[in-house]
Amino acid sequence: MTKIKAKPFIKWVGGKSQLIEQLEALLPADFSGRENVTYIEPFVGGGAMLFYMLQKYPNIKSAVINDINPDLTLCYQVVRDNPTELIKSLGTIQSEYHALNTEEERKMFFLQQRDRFNTKSLNPIENSTLFFFLNRTCFNGLYRVNKAGKFNVPFGKYSAPTICDADTIYADSELLQKVEILTGDFEQTFTMINGNTFFYFDPPYRPLSNTSCFNDYSKEAFNDNAQIRLKLFCDRLNEACVDFMLSNSDCLGKDGTDRFFDDLFIDYSIERVWASRNVNAIASKRGKLTELLVRNYNDVDVLLNNL
Repeated sequence: MTKIKAKPFIKWVGGKSQLIEQLEALLPADFSGRENVTYIEPFVGGGAMLFYMLQKYPNIKSAVINDINPDLTLCYQVVRDNPTELIKSLGTIQSEYHALNTEEERKMFFLQQRDRFNTKSLNPIENSTLFFFLNRTCFNGLYRVNKAGKFNVPFGKYSAPTICDADTIYADSELLQKVEILTGDFEQTFTMINGNTFFYFDPPYRPLSNTSCFNDYSKEAFNDNAQIRLKLFCDRLNEACVDFMLSNSDCLGKDGTDRFFDDLFIDYSIERVWASRNVNAIASKRGKLTELLVRNYNDVDVLLNNL
């Protein structure tokens, strides 16, 4: 029997599944030979890179993930610690949703569950069940909140989505047993450095235009000041001789004049990788774009890694 591979249990805008091979090619050349690695993701999101790295590199003995979104990190905790109870609850809500016959009925059910979720008075299983449900039934799987922290993504018009994927949840739960889960600001992860440590950053991307900002997954804005604070955090890691890799949008590649990241990270190696972006209200603005990949280890190592 083929073992089910762990993979993201939710849909997440900006997820790294399509970029995994390009990211892996730019890891330190000796990464697979390092012993007792601690892997840290301060902005875990959907976790595509996390699940890939934990399966590909058995030398990662422990991992730490963090996100400022408490509903997201609670989901990770419930998947890790209570998969069977979660699966039972997801199966129930999936059956209820699939039994509805019309789009209007499904929309009404969706809005009722969204209101329940926004009460913030649910137990961990109920909260995570609704997080999964809304993720699979809202428009494009977005997670967006208003200034009051209320989830406000509209109905996605899906008639029979998979809400309960038991195999994936069990596979993810097994892998998450070696993962410590934090909730809060990214800077708290500095205290989790332990021996041979590697950081991968996938922060909210700097918008390329006024219509491309889909990073409102918390009520706290991640603006240019936050991007600068993240760069200063990377400086701390570099001074501590801790390797890091960071993804972000390619502002310069968009219009040829915006050097925000190129100047901000001028002391580090900057690569450009190709990614598809399908979340835009304007169809002509979807398609292939370059993204930035910033590293604090040297180009010679990467060249050796690709031989």
